[in-house]
Amino acid sequence: MQKLLSTTEAAPLIGVKPKTLMNWRVLGLGPRHIRAGGRISYDLSDIEAWKSARRVTSTSQPIAA
Repeated sequence: MQKLLSTTEAAPLIGVKPKTLMNWRVLGLGPRHIRAGGRISYDLSDIEAWKSARRVTSTSQPIAA
């Protein structure tokens, strides 16, 4: 099993600050997260899937929701 990442560890993998990732979580914009016992964690595979879903070849190409 892979180690789960904290918000502070996950944010640089996405290229944002932890505060941005926290805001995205509230808005439902960021990668899937795991909530357990009041702690928020991220699975690396969820981060990679989120990034992959946003990969585009043109600036006019819409991003998947």
